[in-house]
Amino acid sequence: MHYQDELHVAAAQVNAELGAVDANLERHLAVIREAAHRGVELLVFPELSLTGYGLGADVMQLAMPVEDPRLARLAEASGAMQTVVGFVEEASPGEYYNALAILQHGEIVAVHRKLNLPTYGGLEEGKWFTHGSELTLAQVRPGWSATQLICADLWNPALVHAALLPRPTVLCAPINSASGIVSEDFSNEQNWLLNVRFYAMTYGTPVIMANRYGPEGASHFWGGSRILGPRGEVLAEAEDREQLITATLSRTAIARARFELPTHRDADTPLIRELMAGYR
Repeated sequence: MHYQDELHVAAAQVNAELGAVDANLERHLAVIREAAHRGVELLVFPELSLTGYGLGADVMQLAMPVEDPRLARLAEASGAMQTVVGFVEEASPGEYYNALAILQHGEIVAVHRKLNLPTYGGLEEGKWFTHGSELTLAQVRPGWSATQLICADLWNPALVHAALLPRPTVLCAPINSASGIVSEDFSNEQNWLLNVRFYAMTYGTPVIMANRYGPEGASHFWGGSRILGPRGEVLAEAEDREQLITATLSRTAIARARFELPTHRDADTPLIRELMAGYR
């Protein structure tokens, strides 16, 4: 069987109005229409794109179950395109997750719950959300699959390694990164580029990083959304504004990168598991 060699992908660098789910929903629908018009097959929105970031105790009022009709509207609008959107998931009364809904063919095909909840600097997600406990992998097209990690998930190298062991062809990285949110000395703008470029190059896996652009209260989300190829090369990069960026990924290019640097092949999971025994 010969799989399609190219996949058209996009990152939606948009801002979110804090707590205004219905207004953010309309913005999502407009971007989905634009992406579909451009022939996009995989579209990634930023983390918590339906709610905004600094929710505090309002997570309870803004959370929605996966059966929420607003998610159904987005799934229906996506059609054959796979769309990744950020929302607050209510799993049970009082149990809330910073989550992604993976939508396609009118359905929610998967949900990824954020695993690594940052509670340092200006970040306090551990106060409001429950930790996720599973990795997510979804087929986009035959021969093309994507795994999703949310923002701080990518700052735990063991999580990234585990997520990429099943050999997805694409890594989706929705983030909410504001300038100076970690500390004055830690540059999100510079260090995120190092982060995603390292993983793309090391694992021969394209990365779709979607960040917000614009203000939320006293915070400024700096954008910098980008799509990287399997050698860490920049295929598309957003300007300092809200923007939909697109790129075309090549399955052949992924194969060549992984053949030349066989990180997946040489991972030696049994050895790593043995070396990690006894550590928490």
